[in-house]
Amino acid sequence: MAERTGLDCCTSTGDSYDIWYPADLGEGGVTHPVITWGNGTMADPQEYAHLLAHLASWGFVVIAADRTDTGTGIQLLDAVRYLTRENSDANSIFGGKLDIDAVGATGHSQGGLGAFNALARGAGAVSTAVTLEMPMAVVCASLPTVDGQSACIDPTAVTAGSVLLVNGSADGISPATQALPPEVIGMQSMQAYYDALPADVPKARAAVVGAQHNDIQGQPHCTNLSCTEGVYRYLGYVTAWFMDHLRGDTRARGAFLADTGELLHNLYWSDQASTITR
Repeated sequence: MAERTGLDCCTSTGDSYDIWYPADLGEGGVTHPVITWGNGTMADPQEYAHLLAHLASWGFVVIAADRTDTGTGIQLLDAVRYLTRENSDANSIFGGKLDIDAVGATGHSQGGLGAFNALARGAGAVSTAVTLEMPMAVVCASLPTVDGQSACIDPTAVTAGSVLLVNGSADGISPATQALPPEVIGMQSMQAYYDALPADVPKARAAVVGAQHNDIQGQPHCTNLSCTEGVYRYLGYVTAWFMDHLRGDTRARGAFLADTGELLHNLYWSDQASTITR
């Protein structure tokens, strides 16, 4: 695995990129799927380095804008456009080595909103999204707009692609479920977001038992506030989702099957649901 920090620039809002990529980039003519990342509020890419490097070790090129308000998805889509240009540049390290037709988005907290919005607003640039600890609607309403766009999501705007929603069962900012229905209090939980997605959009959801809002920032252990165990439990299923949806790995897909999938029966996870079939 290799890393470029602050060498690539810039988003439409002037932010540089950090990029993680396989050490054998393009070897044997292989082209690599792209994953665009969104940071949580007041966080930077290096706070997620263990997770992002792990994804790169599985053959993905992972790009993260050094931006602390990524909820609109603008910077995530800018990152995709940047790597698309680099892929067309024979003088770039990435020239001809990327599969720009296989792009996923993921992010933490506000960045999870950004990943969702990149899928919904990207006009096909992104084909799948993984949201990590995406905050409830009452929180997103307070986030700043960028270029007039809100960070709040509209699940019905996702008309293509697929979505995996992940949170921690002890996360008060991103609850797994809610006592009152969305018709009464709005979408304030992972379950409400999941249910609001169109029925024909392949989707799955699950919560890491005992994890809090910032466990995903573990490097790999907890070193910060609101973290219980660290990033370990997130790694496998997030990677498997992208292996399936960006690389066509049918074995990875098996983990999410609605009837027999491992995730649906894993005792270290709760509040699972899936519409994934063979």
